[in-house]
Amino acid sequence: MQRAERVDIVDQDDQVIGGATRQQMRASNLLHRSVAILCTNDAGEIYVHRRTGTKDLFPGLYDRCVGGVVNAGESYAQAASRELAEELGIAGPSPQRLFHHHYEGPQTRSHTEVFQVLWNGPIVHQASEIAWGGYRTLRQLVKNHDGFVFVPDGEEIFVRYRAWLKTR
Repeated sequence: MQRAERVDIVDQDDQVIGGATRQQMRASNLLHRSVAILCTNDAGEIYVHRRTGTKDLFPGLYDRCVGGVVNAGESYAQAASRELAEELGIAGPSPQRLFHHHYEGPQTRSHTEVFQVLWNGPIVHQASEIAWGGYRTLRQLVKNHDGFVFVPDGEEIFVRYRAWLKTR
């Protein structure tokens, strides 16, 4: 029998206050830790992907970040590297931390560490997670002529990312 994936449950200050299975966390919308990684290339484009229809959260929607839930006992940096390898087949480069984001929504609540990785190599999708992906310029993503419907937590992160860029 496969063991259920465990996650740390945290308080408003991002301090661990307990643990739960991923299923329990989703069912009760418990506050947890997650990572979001913006994958950019030398041209400054951002990798966008469509989530598969079988995802437990926001199936079929688009996201500008790859990432996911931080496992119990795992650091944000470890989770970011793991998620990059799992979802996009990117191994080697260390994602660089950008900022921390707290999201409160009706379907998910999380403390999210946002990272960025520069990658110009091949991308190999995890078929169970990603249905499609491609690079877009920042301008294309702001204008959204493609008509992508983005995940709400990722939308907040993108707004913060654009503000963060202005400080650089």
